[in-house]
Amino acid sequence: MKKLLILPLFLCVAYLAQAQAKFTVADQKFVAPVEVTFTNTTPTSKKPVTFAWDFGDGATSTEASPKHRYTHSGNYTVTLTATKGKKVTKFKKMIQVTAPERCLVEIETDFGTMTVELYNSTPKHRDNFIKLAEEGYYDGTLFHRVIQGFMIQGGDPDSKNAPAGKMLGMGGPSYQIPAEFVDSLCHIKGALAAARTNNPEKKSSGSQFYIVQGAPVLESTLNQVESMRRFHYTPEQRAAYLERGGTPHLDREYTVFGQVIKGYEVIDKIAAVEKAQGDRPKTDVKMKIKVIK
Repeated sequence: MKKLLILPLFLCVAYLAQAQAKFTVADQKFVAPVEVTFTNTTPTSKKPVTFAWDFGDGATSTEASPKHRYTHSGNYTVTLTATKGKKVTKFKKMIQVTAPERCLVEIETDFGTMTVELYNSTPKHRDNFIKLAEEGYYDGTLFHRVIQGFMIQGGDPDSKNAPAGKMLGMGGPSYQIPAEFVDSLCHIKGALAAARTNNPEKKSSGSQFYIVQGAPVLESTLNQVESMRRFHYTPEQRAAYLERGGTPHLDREYTVFGQVIKGYEVIDKIAAVEKAQGDRPKTDVKMKIKVIK
């Protein structure tokens, strides 16, 4: 009669625990956009274990302990699948990402991504920009006019797949947006503003915009603009101009409706590209815009 092999209890538990998929997430409030770190706590042994992650928003990974960026709010069920030989186990956990209090968009380019806050104090421009972005209107358009020390301009629908040498800057929807000049908003570096044609009411283009790179600003320049435009900068605005630079001569001429809050280096990289005639980059600088909800 064969003897029954009985393993000690602690060995049985250890064997059963191997490759049991499990992970932890920091116990915190996640606000979009946010990068979440997933710490894999799956027990391992000499036999290799492979991992497959589903982050609940269509993205996946095969890293052991990945990081994933969520750009929209929502409840996401994250699934980790661990495979060891023929044994497959899964572990699921739901994480909640809440919407940001501010209205944010991301402008993706080959040079990096800029996060931009859209101001509630300019609702017509804010709502129009969001509408076009959600329709995919901007996706594949170019930063078609770039001037170092000044600004980078885009949003012309005619720039999609535009052949080299084509003059751009006249395209857009069949409407304009009434000017929304707000005392607290000015053209410091990173300002998002609406382009426009030369019209007496200073109405904005329905889609074209620019982001200020600007240049160093002197007190005397601010004084000159105040005298010419008959308004006064606040101490905070003066400090921002002196510290970060900008294009104050555009204040009260073009509507500022947003501000870059992350990715200033992207502005500088795009502004520095080699240009052809008409200040169009020789190598296309395409964009994709996402609304963060």
